[in-house]
Amino acid sequence: MGIVNIDEDLHDQIRKASAVVCRSINAQAAFWIKMGMLSEMNPTLTFNEIIARELRAAGVETQVGRSVVA
Repeated sequence: MGIVNIDEDLHDQIRKASAVVCRSINAQAAFWIKMGMLSEMNPTLTFNEIIARELRAAGVETQVGRSVVA
């Protein structure tokens, strides 16, 4: 584990977002980093498609035809 230096404004946005989705600040930052990496690796997939794929990979059953949001 290491330390990542980020801009104060970005840190503030992470803090605000983490409160909305009930994640720690570190968990929110890790989520955004992971989603950014997955988006770069899969540029043709939408956010919802990436989330659905990750949930399926984790063994979570999703309902067909319904949007999946983290």
